[in-house]
This record gives sequence, structure tokens and C-alpha cells, in this order.
Amino acid sequence: MEAKGGKGEKRRMIAITGAAALAAVGLNFLISSIRAHRDKEDRSNSNKSKKDLTWSSVRVNLSASEIHKLADHIIAKSKETYDLVASIPLGKVTYMNVISPLADLEAYQFPLVQSCLFPKMVSPLDDVRKASADAEQRLDSHFLMCRKREDVYRVVKAFVERGERLGPEATRYVQCLVKDFERNGVNLTLSKRIEMENLRSQIDKLSLQYVQNLNEDASFVLVSEPELAGMPPHFIESLTKTKSAERKVFLRSHHVSPILEHCKTGYIRKSIATSYAQRCGKENLDILDNLIQLRHKLARLLGYSNYSDFVVEPRMAKKSAKVFEFLEDISANLTDLAMRELNMLKDLKSKEEGILPLVWKIYCIT
Repeated sequence: MEAKGGKGEKRRMIAITGAAALAAVGLNFLISSIRAHRDKEDRSNSNKSKKDLTWSSVRVNLSASEIHKLADHIIAKSKETYDLVASIPLGKVTYMNVISPLADLEAYQFPLVQSCLFPKMVSPLDDVRKASADAEQRLDSHFLMCRKREDVYRVVKAFVERGERLGPEATRYVQCLVKDFERNGVNLTLSKRIEMENLRSQIDKLSLQYVQNLNEDASFVLVSEPELAGMPPHFIESLTKTKSAERKVFLRSHHVSPILEHCKTGYIRKSIATSYAQRCGKENLDILDNLIQLRHKLARLLGYSNYSDFVVEPRMAKKSAKVFEFLEDISANLTDLAMRELNMLKDLKSKEEGILPLVWKIYCIT
């Protein structure tokens, strides 16, 4: 986007800054809720807990086979716990035999899951990264299946209907637990659950295709070495050189970000930024359009006005209207400051490159 000055022309820019606060149920939250409603365990259970503590720390040096085994262990333990809770007669539900096992399971699983997922981001070994990615897919699928178990939901709802008095942490945990089940459609009729599964299957498929398109994109921009003024020599040398002595700037973040920050040639920065923003546009625009429609249908099916309300509900704002209200308030308060900073950037650009159209860099927060 360009901003051009003109005599007598008055510009007003509204700066919109937003952030969504994601409320998470952490380990301390779980532990405190469990302690508030758990009697002292006997020595045998205590000894068993001590043995389980060998899994309680996140491990970052697992081999591929160890990651697979750990994922198997997590899934087996989770299934065992959910089966146990589902077997409780509805007339005999208590905090200790319904809520506490599920809360215990989440606290126990947290470091184990991180041990499986962390290597995907940091391991130098291909087989370990692949094992970690496979484990993530398996665990995500399993946890989603757990939150769709109607038999467990019925038992949890039976406990809620008993009206047992709980502390604030435990009350909040139970509320989140019930909401998680309902956000996955367990309270819908069979026909609507089938429709929901179909929608989610389409959404997952399109989302995966969208990401794959970006990952497989090999487009680049040809740039001459003089146009890369301001870039470190080692960076320029790292770029593939063509027969015409031009350099290939691939539209990947490790090429794009340094150029946008350090290159002194304005039109090159603009060209790179524009090309980067438009990559896979032909393929992904249709995918985005379909995703918008499918997500809206899913949200409506689950009883929400729109997909934004569905996403925001577990977060602090609760409603998308509240988010827009917050952004509008921030925008009004930041307009003057944004204009001052814009003028500073114009002056700096003018001193460094002469009077040229100002290139903006737009950040989108989703």
C-alpha cells in the first residue's frame, strides 16, 4: 500500500492493534483443583505416583522410536481413563470418580505430550522430526475423539446436575470440560453430528491443502546485486546466482525478512513484499473462500452466530463484538500517535531514498 502526499490534502490513518488473550488451563490450575477435592491416598498409590513422576518432566532428546512409544503410552493411558469414567453408573457419580481422574490425566499428560511435539521444532534429525510430526497428528486425532465421547459426556453432565459444591478452580475446570464436549457436537442430534463431521473433514482437508501449497511453493524474484545494497555480503553469496548474474530471492521468510529489514533499495523491498504476500494466490484464494463458507456453516450448526464467536468464546473476550469494540477504542486512542510515527517514517525515507512513494508493511493477526 502506498501513501502519496499532496498539497492541501489531509490524511487520517486509523491504526488498529489487537490481541486476543487465550485462557489456558495450566498445570497449577489442575493441581490446585485436584488437591482441593482429594483425600490422602494410601501408601501404595503414593508409591505408584512416585513411579509415574519419571514421566513428569519434558524430555527433549527422545529418539524416533521413543517418541512413537511415548505417543502409544499417552493414547493407551488416556483411553483407559476415559473408559473408566464412562463405566461409572450415573447414579454414583462423584468428583473423585469422574472429574478428578480426568483432571489428573490432563496434568499427567501435559509434559508427555510436549516431549512428543517439541522435537518437531528443534531436532536436527529428520527421522526424529518426522516421528514428532506423526505423533502430533495421532495425538490430535485421539484427543479430538476423546472430546466426542458421548458416554463420558453423559457421566460428566450427571455429575454437574448433582450440584456438588466445588471450589472456584474446580468449578471452572468442570465448566471448560463440559464446553469442550459441546463444542465438539456431543449434544447434537445424530444427523447434525454427521453433518458436523462432514464439515470438519472438508475444513481439515482444505486447511492442509492451503498449508501444503505454501510449503511447496518455489517461486522467487530475480534481483541484481546492486539492487541488494545494504545486505551483508554473506547473505548475497547465499542466494543462487543465475547465468545472467542475477540472484534468486526465494519467497521464504529466511530470504524475505532480512531484505525487508536491511535492503536500502525501496522498490526492491516493495517488490519482494508484494510477491511474498501474493504467493500461491491463484490456488489458495479459492481455498480461503471455501473455508470461510464451511466455517460459518460449522459455527451455525453448533449454535453460534458466526465462526468468530465460536473461536473467541473460550477466550477472555467471549464475543467477537467485544473484540471489535476493543480494537475501535484502541484505534481512536492511537490515531494521533500513528500519524506522528508515519511522518517520522516519511522523513527518514525521504532522507535515505529521496521523495518516493512510501511502502507500507501490513501485519495481519489471526
